[in-house]
Amino acid sequence: MSDKEIDDVTGVETTGHVWDGDVKELNKPLPKWWLYVLYATIIWAIGYWILYPAWPTLHGYTKGILDYSPRAEVAKEVAAAKAEQAKYLDQIAAKSLDEIAMDQELLPFVMAGGAAVFGDNCGPCHGRGGGGAVGYPNLNDDDWLWGGKLGDVKHSILYGIRSGHPEARDMAMPRFGIDKILTPTEIADSTQYVLSLSDKAADAAAVKRGQEHYANNCAACHGEDGKGNIELGAPNLTDNIWLYGGTPAQIAQSIHTGRGGVMPHWTGRLDPATIKMLTVYVHSLGGGK
Repeated sequence: MSDKEIDDVTGVETTGHVWDGDVKELNKPLPKWWLYVLYATIIWAIGYWILYPAWPTLHGYTKGILDYSPRAEVAKEVAAAKAEQAKYLDQIAAKSLDEIAMDQELLPFVMAGGAAVFGDNCGPCHGRGGGGAVGYPNLNDDDWLWGGKLGDVKHSILYGIRSGHPEARDMAMPRFGIDKILTPTEIADSTQYVLSLSDKAADAAAVKRGQEHYANNCAACHGEDGKGNIELGAPNLTDNIWLYGGTPAQIAQSIHTGRGGVMPHWTGRLDPATIKMLTVYVHSLGGGK
């Protein structure tokens, strides 16, 4: 205590602690307002522990005298949201796809719901905006392999493509190279002919030879003019839209392997109302037909 003194600069008593010979510690308590705030928070914390769930125990946690449960509150909010949605979902269940698409009051709910479902289930393959990728159809370009009507889109969503479901669209392109239906030279000539159908640069002599191979092996599905056939899922070869790429190498690979992409079926995974919302949303991306 004998080391304590009054600091000449601040006029505050020192504690007697000195560092480096001349740095003195002042004995200056915290402001009273700061202490009052601290005491208030302590009192508030004790009150919270008493009123609300707070402390873990061996068999759960202290419930608090108000018996408040965040889980129960969330459950109430979810139930309220479902009740609010029910009036829309009931209408969706009762109406046809065409009626839903024409109902301007119901349509915003359908589009919002369809977009959310699409993002969760379809976006990983088709892209969040439906732009697709190599091997995954672009849903924005209005080029529908199996038809672009609402019923066509719903069928694809329900049962998928080569998904294993009994109702799935299962038509597959032959594996002309793997199964040795065509030789490598014949595949190369056929590739040149397919390129010519979409007005791409091609070798004239190979085109002439490939035309015969096309007529014998491809025209039955893609049509003599190459316009395709939606009943068979056969692409239009004249529109310069290529699911697996339109370079000579990519086209040759398609002829060689047949590709045979798969889309999963969503029946049994999504409820009927959700399927309808998703159908209307997907149909709107490419303008539908």
